[in-house]
Amino acid sequence: MSTITLAKALNDGLRASMEGDAKVVVMGEDVGKLGGVFRVTDGLQKDFGEDRVIDTPLSESGIVGTAVGLAMRDYRPVCEIQFDGFVYPAYDQIVSQVAKLHFRSGGRLPMPIVIRIPFGGGIGAVEHHSESPEAQFAHTAGLKVVACSNAADAYWMIQQAIACDDPVVFLEPKRRYWEKANLDREAAPAPLLSSKVVRDGTDVTVLAYGPMVKTCLESAIAAAEGGTSIEVIDLRTLSPLDLEPVYASVRRTGRVVVVHEAVVNLGIGAEVAARITEQCFYALEAPVLRVGGFDTPYPPSRIEEEYLPDLDRVLDAVDRSLAY
Repeated sequence: MSTITLAKALNDGLRASMEGDAKVVVMGEDVGKLGGVFRVTDGLQKDFGEDRVIDTPLSESGIVGTAVGLAMRDYRPVCEIQFDGFVYPAYDQIVSQVAKLHFRSGGRLPMPIVIRIPFGGGIGAVEHHSESPEAQFAHTAGLKVVACSNAADAYWMIQQAIACDDPVVFLEPKRRYWEKANLDREAAPAPLLSSKVVRDGTDVTVLAYGPMVKTCLESAIAAAEGGTSIEVIDLRTLSPLDLEPVYASVRRTGRVVVVHEAVVNLGIGAEVAARITEQCFYALEAPVLRVGGFDTPYPPSRIEEEYLPDLDRVLDAVDRSLAY
């Protein structure tokens, strides 16, 4: 058992995958000599060489397009998109090629590509550095989309994503990079495409992923002081969704709040709410409520704390659910 930051856990996970398979290559802007802007790839180029940890030009489309060619030649490329808002120049490649080539080729061309995207706000960054584009990828058939929320999951999930023969959009909560957690390297990891109950409760089910999991856990601790028992589930996988543990929880609590940083309108929470309503309608004691970003572009950093869901907004939704 060791204590490790989320960023270091990703670094160790990448290292383990590269040591285990010579076909794993890491590529992106400043991933080599600099070690990435968040230092997630620090030291990898020194240990594995410039042929396996590749500093690319400032061209997200070029990064992902090159990865498609490498995947067709049996490599397992791991692409780093430096910030969430920089992914859009590669969007055509991801949606038109990465997501479809396996299907288009009749199964003859697997696409074992991992596209790492630091996402979300809370770091005081400028425009295009704090976005949450996950719903756009989760809506794209042919992609798997996952989001880690802590160091232990980050360590295992990045290795599982790299081993997957399908393309995986791997979302990393950038404002949690420096937070520490215990990591047991001998433990059996949960399956990549699975959700997880991270706090048991009886009154309300709160669902989150990525950076909002910690916020919801803090909300549950605060609510417990007032006598309200919140069950928190980390969704972890956004496409495909793993909702059986969610349904089981909702059938016990009868109340649900879904939380994410992305705007509420047409976000992941809308799909989750729809499926819960379809499967658990007669168990619900209140409508499924959603907490998320406001329906505006991400604001300037000086007011981002007014935009991001926080403990108070989560607890307000819990109170409204209990009021029904």
